Amino acid sequence: MAGERGDDIQMATAELQFGVSLAPRTEDLNTIVELAVAADNGGLDLLALQDHPYVADFVDTFSLIGHLLSRTTRITVFPDVANLPLRPPAMLAKAAATLDLLSGGRFELGLGGGATMDAIAAIGGPVLARRDALPALAEGIDVIRALWRSGETAHAGGDHYRVDGVQTGPAP
Repeated sequence: MAGERGDDIQMATAELQFGVSLAPRTEDLNTIVELAVAADNGGLDLLALQDHPYVADFVDTFSLIGHLLSRTTRITVFPDVANLPLRPPAMLAKAAATLDLLSGGRFELGLGGGATMDAIAAIGGPVLARRDALPALAEGIDVIRALWRSGETAHAGGDHYRVDGVQTGPAP
Protein backbone atom coordinates (compact mmCIF):
# COMPACT_ATOMS: atom_id res chain seq x y z
CA MET A 1 0.00 0.00 0.00
CA ALA A 2 1.35 3.44 -0.93
CA GLY A 3 2.62 5.48 1.95
CA GLU A 4 3.32 2.64 4.36
CA ARG A 5 7.06 3.01 3.93
CA GLY A 6 6.96 6.73 3.31
CA ASP A 7 7.52 6.36 -0.44
CA ASP A 8 4.81 8.94 -1.16
CA ILE A 9 6.46 11.57 1.01
CA GLN A 10 8.30 14.22 -0.93
CA MET A 11 11.43 15.39 0.79
CA ALA A 12 12.69 18.91 0.44
CA THR A 13 16.42 19.07 0.19
CA ALA A 14 18.72 21.98 0.78
CA GLU A 15 22.44 22.26 0.79
CA LEU A 16 23.81 22.14 4.32
CA GLN A 17 25.56 25.37 5.28
CA PHE A 18 28.10 26.06 7.99
CA GLY A 19 28.93 29.23 9.83
CA VAL A 20 29.88 30.97 13.03
CA SER A 21 28.01 33.22 15.47
CA LEU A 22 29.81 36.08 17.19
CA ALA A 23 28.99 38.55 19.95
CA PRO A 24 29.72 42.14 18.84
CA ARG A 25 31.73 43.12 21.91
CA THR A 26 33.55 46.45 21.79
CA GLU A 27 36.85 45.02 23.02
CA ASP A 28 36.77 42.29 20.35
CA LEU A 29 36.20 44.42 17.23
CA ASN A 30 39.56 43.73 15.58
CA THR A 31 39.24 40.03 16.37
CA ILE A 32 35.69 39.98 14.97
CA VAL A 33 36.91 41.47 11.69
CA GLU A 34 39.80 38.98 11.55
CA LEU A 35 37.43 36.07 12.26
CA ALA A 36 34.97 37.26 9.61
CA VAL A 37 37.71 37.47 6.98
CA ALA A 38 39.06 34.06 8.04
CA ALA A 39 35.56 32.53 7.87
CA ASP A 40 35.07 34.05 4.42
CA ASN A 41 38.46 32.86 3.16
CA GLY A 42 38.05 29.47 4.85
CA GLY A 43 34.86 28.63 3.00
CA LEU A 44 32.25 29.06 5.73
CA ASP A 45 28.82 30.06 4.44
CA LEU A 46 27.32 32.10 7.26
CA LEU A 47 28.34 34.71 9.80
CA ALA A 48 25.81 35.61 12.50
CA LEU A 49 26.05 38.56 14.88
CA GLN A 50 23.98 38.81 18.03
CA ASP A 51 21.66 41.83 18.25
CA HIS A 52 21.32 42.96 21.85
CA PRO A 53 21.48 46.80 21.80
CA TYR A 54 20.92 46.93 25.56
CA VAL A 55 24.20 45.12 26.34
CA ALA A 56 26.64 47.85 27.38
CA ASP A 57 29.75 46.45 25.70
CA PHE A 58 28.05 45.48 22.41
CA VAL A 59 28.42 47.77 19.41
CA ASP A 60 25.51 48.28 17.03
CA THR A 61 25.01 45.03 15.14
CA PHE A 62 23.85 46.60 11.87
CA SER A 63 26.76 49.03 11.70
CA LEU A 64 29.16 46.15 12.29
CA ILE A 65 27.40 44.00 9.67
CA GLY A 66 27.88 46.76 7.09
CA HIS A 67 31.59 46.89 7.90
CA LEU A 68 31.99 43.11 7.77
CA LEU A 69 30.16 42.90 4.44
CA SER A 70 32.63 45.46 3.08
CA ARG A 71 35.61 43.41 4.32
CA THR A 72 34.42 40.03 2.99
CA THR A 73 33.56 38.81 -0.49
CA ARG A 74 31.36 35.71 -0.35
CA ILE A 75 30.07 34.89 3.14
CA THR A 76 26.44 35.66 4.03
CA VAL A 77 26.07 37.87 7.11
CA PHE A 78 22.98 38.27 9.27
CA PRO A 79 21.76 39.44 12.68
CA ASP A 80 21.11 36.57 15.07
CA VAL A 81 18.36 37.83 15.51
CA ALA A 82 17.26 41.43 14.92
CA ASN A 83 15.40 42.65 17.99
CA LEU A 84 12.11 43.83 16.47
CA PRO A 85 10.88 45.86 19.47
CA LEU A 86 14.04 47.98 19.24
CA ARG A 87 14.20 48.10 15.44
CA PRO A 88 10.89 49.30 14.00
CA PRO A 89 10.01 47.16 10.98
CA ALA A 90 9.69 50.01 8.48
CA MET A 91 13.23 51.21 9.20
CA LEU A 92 14.50 47.64 9.47
CA ALA A 93 13.11 46.89 6.00
CA LYS A 94 15.06 49.83 4.57
CA ALA A 95 18.29 48.92 6.41
CA ALA A 96 18.08 45.25 5.42
CA ALA A 97 17.38 46.01 1.77
CA THR A 98 20.26 48.50 1.69
CA LEU A 99 22.74 46.03 3.20
CA ASP A 100 21.59 43.34 0.79
CA LEU A 101 21.93 45.63 -2.24
CA LEU A 102 25.34 46.96 -1.19
CA SER A 103 26.67 43.44 -0.57
CA GLY A 104 25.42 41.85 -3.77
CA GLY A 105 22.86 39.71 -1.96
CA ARG A 106 24.99 38.55 0.98
CA PHE A 107 22.75 39.87 3.76
CA GLU A 108 19.96 37.83 5.34
CA LEU A 109 17.47 39.13 7.87
CA GLY A 110 16.76 37.12 11.00
CA LEU A 111 13.97 38.48 13.20
CA GLY A 112 13.03 37.97 16.81
CA GLY A 113 10.17 39.25 18.92
CA GLY A 114 12.35 40.33 21.83
CA ALA A 115 13.05 37.95 24.68
CA THR A 116 14.45 40.20 27.38
CA MET A 117 11.61 42.65 28.00
CA ASP A 118 13.18 44.25 31.10
CA ALA A 119 16.30 45.15 29.11
CA ILE A 120 14.18 46.34 26.17
CA ALA A 121 12.19 48.59 28.53
CA ALA A 122 15.39 49.93 30.14
CA ILE A 123 16.66 51.15 26.76
CA GLY A 124 13.30 52.76 25.93
CA GLY A 125 11.73 50.06 23.80
CA PRO A 126 8.11 48.96 23.96
CA VAL A 127 7.31 46.21 26.42
CA LEU A 128 5.10 43.48 25.03
CA ALA A 129 3.24 40.91 27.06
CA ARG A 130 4.46 37.40 26.21
CA ARG A 131 1.12 36.66 24.51
CA ASP A 132 1.63 39.70 22.23
CA ALA A 133 5.19 38.96 21.12
CA LEU A 134 4.29 36.48 18.38
CA PRO A 135 1.40 38.52 16.91
CA ALA A 136 3.66 41.60 16.94
CA LEU A 137 6.40 39.65 15.16
CA ALA A 138 3.89 38.52 12.52
CA GLU A 139 2.79 42.14 12.01
CA GLY A 140 6.40 43.25 11.70
CA ILE A 141 7.04 40.61 9.04
CA ASP A 142 3.92 41.75 7.16
CA VAL A 143 5.16 45.36 7.25
CA ILE A 144 8.64 44.40 6.01
CA ARG A 145 7.26 42.27 3.18
CA ALA A 146 4.86 45.03 2.16
CA LEU A 147 7.70 47.55 2.01
CA TRP A 148 9.78 45.23 -0.17
CA ARG A 149 7.11 45.23 -2.91
CA SER A 150 8.72 47.98 -4.99
CA GLY A 151 6.51 50.37 -6.88
CA GLU A 152 3.48 50.03 -4.63
CA THR A 153 1.96 51.92 -1.74
CA ALA A 154 2.13 49.87 1.45
CA HIS A 155 -0.73 49.31 3.85
CA ALA A 156 0.11 46.65 6.42
CA GLY A 157 0.32 45.89 10.09
CA GLY A 158 -2.01 45.76 13.03
CA ASP A 159 -2.04 46.69 16.69
CA HIS A 160 1.74 46.80 17.20
CA TYR A 161 3.31 47.86 13.89
CA ARG A 162 1.72 49.64 10.96
CA VAL A 163 2.44 51.43 7.71
CA ASP A 164 -0.36 53.20 5.91
CA GLY A 165 0.24 54.73 2.50
CA VAL A 166 4.03 54.78 2.46
CA GLN A 167 5.83 54.37 -0.86
CA THR A 168 7.69 51.08 -0.98
CA GLY A 169 11.25 50.09 -1.80
CA PRO A 170 13.97 49.40 -2.16
CA ALA A 171 13.64 45.64 -2.26
CA PRO A 172 16.51 43.27 -1.51
